[in-house]
Amino acid sequence: MSEKLVLVTGGAGFVGSSLIRRLLANDEDLQVVSVDNYFTGSAARHVRDPRARYVHGNTIDVMALWDDLRLDAPATVYHLGEYSRIPQSFEEPDRVWEYNLRGTKEVVRLCRRFDAKLVYAASSSRFGNDGRDENLTPYSWTKAKNVEFIRNTHTWFGLDHAIAYCYNVYGPGQISVGPYATVIGIFEEQYRAGEPLTVAEPGTQSRDFTHVDDIVAGLVLCAERGFGDGYLLGRGEELQIIEVARMFGADTIMIPPRRGERYRGLADTSLARSIGWEPKISLADYVAEVVKHTTSDGAAARAGTDAPQAVRSAR
Repeated sequence: MSEKLVLVTGGAGFVGSSLIRRLLANDEDLQVVSVDNYFTGSAARHVRDPRARYVHGNTIDVMALWDDLRLDAPATVYHLGEYSRIPQSFEEPDRVWEYNLRGTKEVVRLCRRFDAKLVYAASSSRFGNDGRDENLTPYSWTKAKNVEFIRNTHTWFGLDHAIAYCYNVYGPGQISVGPYATVIGIFEEQYRAGEPLTVAEPGTQSRDFTHVDDIVAGLVLCAERGFGDGYLLGRGEELQIIEVARMFGADTIMIPPRRGERYRGLADTSLARSIGWEPKISLADYVAEVVKHTTSDGAAARAGTDAPQAVRSAR
C-alpha cells in the first residue's frame, strides 16, 4: 500500500474536484486518481496538476480499471461517485441502482482487497422525517442501504471506514442548469439573468446548507481522524427555501411541489465537531457576495469597464 496514493470516485464532479484540489494542496507528495463516468462530472473541473490522474469509467468496473492502471494499493478511497438527485431518481431508477448499489459494492470490494480506508459520502436524506424519509425515493433508499452495507462489511470483514453525510452542498462549481442543478445554483443562475426565483411549494420546507469548502474539510478530517458512522456535515442552521430566495432580494414565484420533497433538514454536527471540524462559511455571507458581484458586473458592463470575476467563496 502507498500512503501517498488516494482514489477519489466522482473526482470530476462538484465536490470531488474541490476535494482533489484540497488534497493536493495539503500534501505535495500525494498522488490522486479520479474515476468518474462524467454523467454529471466535467473535464472543465479537472485540477491541472501532474499529480492528479483522471480515468473515465464506471465504479462497477473499478477493480478492472485499477488493475489496468498498474498502480500501488491506495491508502484511502473517497467514494463520492454516485447518483445524487432526489426528484430525478423517480425517472431513472435503473441508473440509481447501477451507480449507487452496484457501483458502491465494487468500491467496497476494492477497499477490502487493498485494505484501504473508505470515506463514504452518504446522504442527509436518511435523517428526514425522523428517519422515515430514507424510503421516500429510489435515491434515498439506495444511499441508506449502502450505509448498512458498509457498516456490515466492517462487522463481517473489518472494513476501515468513515461515513459522512453531506448537507445541501453549494458553492463554486455547483451545477446551476439542467435537471441535476442544485437549488442554490438555480437561484444564482436566475438572479444573474434578472429572472424571478422559482420556489417549489410550499416554500417553508427547510434545509441545512453547507459550503463545498466546509464539506471538503470535513471529508479530509474523516479520513484522518474519523471512524464509523454518523459524521453529519452541516452548519446546524435550518433555513426555509423561501427565506433563502429572499436573501437575493429578487422577485420569487411559486412552482408545483416536487415529488419526494423533504420538508425538514438539520444536521446534528456533534460527532463531526468532535474530530475538529468547524464549518466556516455561512449561506447568508455567500449570497451577499453573489449579489454584490452580480450588481458590480452589471454596473461595470453599463460603464464599459471590465467586470470583476465571479465570486469563488465567501469567508
